[in-house]
Amino acid sequence: MKSGFRRISQVLLATCAMAAVSSALAEAGRASPQPGAMSDTDVADKVDTLLAKMTDEEKAGQLSQYFYFSQFPPLAQKVDKEIAAGRAGAVLFTTDPKLVNRAQKIAVEQTRLKIPLLFGFDVIHGFHTIFPAPLGMAASWDPAMVEQAQSVAAAEARAVGMHWTFAPMVDITLDPRWGRIFEGAGEDPYLGAAMAAAQVRGFQGRHIGAPGHIIAGPKHFAGYGAAMGGRDYDEAEISENQLHNLYLPPFKAAIDAGAGNIMSAYMALNGVPATADHWLLTDVLRRQWGFKGWVVSDSGAVNSLVTHGVASDGAEAALKAIKAGTNMEMIPPGQNANMVSLPAAIAAGKLSRTELDAMVRPILAAKFRMGLFENPYVDEAKAKTVFDDPKHALAARITAERSAVLLRNEGNLLPLDHAKLKSIAVIGPLADSARDLMGSWVFPMNSPSGKSVLAGLREKLGTKVAVAYAEGVQIPQRVNPSPFGTLDGTNKKREPIDETAGVAQAVAIARQSDVAVLVLGESQDMSGEMASRATFELPGRQRELLDAVVATGKPVVLLLTSVRPLTIFDSKAAAILDLWYPGSQGADAAVNLLFGDAVPGGKLPISWLRSASQAPMTYARLPSHAPADAFKRYQEGSNEPAWPFGFGLSYTTFRYSDLKVTTPKVAPGHSVTVTVNLENSGKRTGDEVAQLYLHQKVGGSSRPVRQLKGFQRVTLKPSEKRALRFTITPADLSYWSDITKEQVQDESAFDVWIGGDSLASLAGTFEVAK
Repeated sequence: MKSGFRRISQVLLATCAMAAVSSALAEAGRASPQPGAMSDTDVADKVDTLLAKMTDEEKAGQLSQYFYFSQFPPLAQKVDKEIAAGRAGAVLFTTDPKLVNRAQKIAVEQTRLKIPLLFGFDVIHGFHTIFPAPLGMAASWDPAMVEQAQSVAAAEARAVGMHWTFAPMVDITLDPRWGRIFEGAGEDPYLGAAMAAAQVRGFQGRHIGAPGHIIAGPKHFAGYGAAMGGRDYDEAEISENQLHNLYLPPFKAAIDAGAGNIMSAYMALNGVPATADHWLLTDVLRRQWGFKGWVVSDSGAVNSLVTHGVASDGAEAALKAIKAGTNMEMIPPGQNANMVSLPAAIAAGKLSRTELDAMVRPILAAKFRMGLFENPYVDEAKAKTVFDDPKHALAARITAERSAVLLRNEGNLLPLDHAKLKSIAVIGPLADSARDLMGSWVFPMNSPSGKSVLAGLREKLGTKVAVAYAEGVQIPQRVNPSPFGTLDGTNKKREPIDETAGVAQAVAIARQSDVAVLVLGESQDMSGEMASRATFELPGRQRELLDAVVATGKPVVLLLTSVRPLTIFDSKAAAILDLWYPGSQGADAAVNLLFGDAVPGGKLPISWLRSASQAPMTYARLPSHAPADAFKRYQEGSNEPAWPFGFGLSYTTFRYSDLKVTTPKVAPGHSVTVTVNLENSGKRTGDEVAQLYLHQKVGGSSRPVRQLKGFQRVTLKPSEKRALRFTITPADLSYWSDITKEQVQDESAFDVWIGGDSLASLAGTFEVAK
């Protein structure tokens, strides 16, 4: 089954270039109706009929979404009253099927029109079965596999009564200090667009309302990844050029793939809070892109318009949000709904009934498409059967294996030969932590399970190899505790240990072992929302521990769990394998990678910076005044990244040759075909991600020195050679011009490179000219 899964994934990716894939996704997203889907006409008729029966107050009630925390009875009771009064269109954050049915029963039995609720939840990288952090999944460069992962997550969430996820997060970021880099696909809009579309398809299936699927809600629209200083919630100042060419493409790809919902961002974009930005939510999203779904605010973002200083009170905030294009307010615990004030705005002539109807219509449409009027309840016995499906665990393990990135492997230390291994030292504060392998956005009420790397190694090696363990040091608890600590248990106080003695113990067991495996990085609460960092140093005394163990002279393998480019490039560890946060099957994946039962083939979706002082950075920089000196602009040393975007080693080697541009000169509006030979020149079967980069030599605007415009993940046996074909479309050759304020394609010569990372040297040229 493992090999079959991989073959399916490879066939999907290898049969066409990503430009063709993007086109197919866009067409699939627009096609209507899909088999089993309600037609647009039927949905519109049902919505119009229901709207005609609704009062202004009932319509406004559909625009409110409440948190529903069952562990806080007073809060739950308050929400129950709002539901019964018809003042709730949706709730979030309860995943107990009994409570889902209880709340739904109030809506469909105690309200006049019996309109069911939508239930939402943060299904970010799994629900019960936890997959790698989304940034880690992006490192697989395998959209087909990522689609399957989110399909599994959707099935599990739907089984407990969820209808909608606040995902995928498709924010591009060039600053890894930002904690929410965890949830995105990294720094590149082309890779980000591919991952955005794949996740939407995985969550939603063939159409909204597909059995076992949920509505996707891409976020945060738009520009949140450019938060100043990498500080969560801070403002973003983005040029038109960057906004259109860097930050918006993944959102456009998600919409083209059929996303039914969009979440507006917290922050102000160029001085205008995104939740009240008419240009963003109406002109771009609806008029230019044709989005037909609904926009939900991020938690408290409507009320925050008062904090931003663009509204004097909640009523004005609701009015501005609605007029900008925000359909639904997500209301944090302890806050009151602002949308209930809209009937008064209609009475005062500040809002028309037509405007209110337009905001309610897509919410009702989603409820009809999901079949909630016919079947509002969830089968309370179904969840366990879905959770226990062994295919889910298998998919999670394979995803973790294919997402890992091998950064260093001196002397071919990896894979380890357990037949020759007599003893192994397992060291580090994350070595015996199953929870930290999963990352953030993982909640106990969904019963996630996993094992630690230490447990996985002991299970793999049995009694044949002596396994010694030392924690060594601890990761300090955050100065500012995680805001989710009461929900995921991460703010519990730990008993301190004697770290000096711990380092000594680690050194001692390393000296007595054939090899030392250190599991270091960031604890799971150090990434995610409100988890920005000012440094990329290993937290606490982990670097001291690493250096001390390396100094024993024993072979050292460093396993990293984090999403940031931690400052470890200057360490002397012989092998470095980045696991990201690999999920509930991460331990088994790590063990398989260590011993060669799986071969790493992931590639970096970010530039691995040497230190936080380099941020923000991207490989796709403009040439500027002196491109040759790009990495010489700091007095103290090189500004070159430790490892470039797209980098990743394997247990085998690959050779690229014979790059050919079959159409060296084309007219504007035509495609260009490029071929290259790829050969496995090593002794193991392995995966390579062939990456195509372009540079437009002359244009109306300065163009980046390189831009990713194609990739294929390919599995090759030793000595196997394959001819790869890339199609560069007119869309790949165009860009949004801040001169003409539209998408343009210039006549120009282009450089093209194909290779294993963004420094690919095998080159060709072609020309676009009339």
